[in-house]
Amino acid sequence: MTLPTVWFVIVAFFWTGFFVLEGFDFGVGALHKVVGRTDTERRVAINSIGPFWDGNEVWLIVAGASMFAAFPNWYASWFSALYLALWLLLAALIVRGVSFEFRGKFAAPAWRHTWGWTLTVGSVLAPLLIGIGLGDLLAGLPIDAAGDFTGSFLDLLTPFGLLLGLTLLTLSLLHGAAFLTLRTTGPVLERSRALVRRLALPAVALVLVAAVWMVVLAAPGGWGYLAVAVPAVAVIAAAVTALPGRAGPATFVATAISIGALVAALFVCLYPTLLVSTTDPAYSLTVTNSASSPYSLQVMTVAAAVLTPLVLLYQGWTYWVFRRRLRTEPAAPASAAA
Repeated sequence: MTLPTVWFVIVAFFWTGFFVLEGFDFGVGALHKVVGRTDTERRVAINSIGPFWDGNEVWLIVAGASMFAAFPNWYASWFSALYLALWLLLAALIVRGVSFEFRGKFAAPAWRHTWGWTLTVGSVLAPLLIGIGLGDLLAGLPIDAAGDFTGSFLDLLTPFGLLLGLTLLTLSLLHGAAFLTLRTTGPVLERSRALVRRLALPAVALVLVAAVWMVVLAAPGGWGYLAVAVPAVAVIAAAVTALPGRAGPATFVATAISIGALVAALFVCLYPTLLVSTTDPAYSLTVTNSASSPYSLQVMTVAAAVLTPLVLLYQGWTYWVFRRRLRTEPAAPASAAA
């Protein structure tokens, strides 16, 4: 396996990891007003992702930085084409992050209501916009021989891109609701289970359509067919475990596999292309014509081999420390000493 291919796999791994981890953050942020009827219940939903959300967003930064370092032409062409969409995405992520911090600063209902809605909107827009951008890689964009984007904002709204954005948003909602079934108790838990049940069938339908569309666009061959089958099987498994109304750890694992495998399948279908040109297939960016120098890739490989396991260990430790459920009811007072 060549170094450019190794780095294509690494970039795909970071994007996959981002949606597996940040996907449930997006889902909880978008659903916290639905699962929480009181301020305390909404606070519990938000607190369930409190220790994780900022660390999970690091995966997005690392994914973008890896693209910039390993495939600068890919980074330049794709991000330039998505310029306006990126501004919207950054605004959504910034407002979402500020909402986590500002919502609890004052007890005034109007204050918390406003920041709750900004958290919801930011959590909905982020996976939708990222999904559209990722879908455009496979659907194609009008780029010329120099890799410059020659279209308009409307050219970014490809049918497959819109479908993938909607699919990743729905899977994020399902993933977030499944996460809440592991982290909450009482009414929040029951509403989360009900949401998992309601979201399961739409998620199955969207994943199946997206998987078939990937095959139509890419004609990927044996490994590609296997790759697109994994998210389909996983989301069906999530639905099967959720429909009895007892969503739990198995459902969460299935939703994690489905959203991660869908992103991974996109990259499998894309390889060895990085960005399809609808102007002329000869202008498409590939792993070969967009990679950095061999020396740069060698240095980056050593750095990734050292740092990535450390990041994984730290995040794993964080999840282990904050693994317990959060309760809406106050803790029982300690018994008086005899």
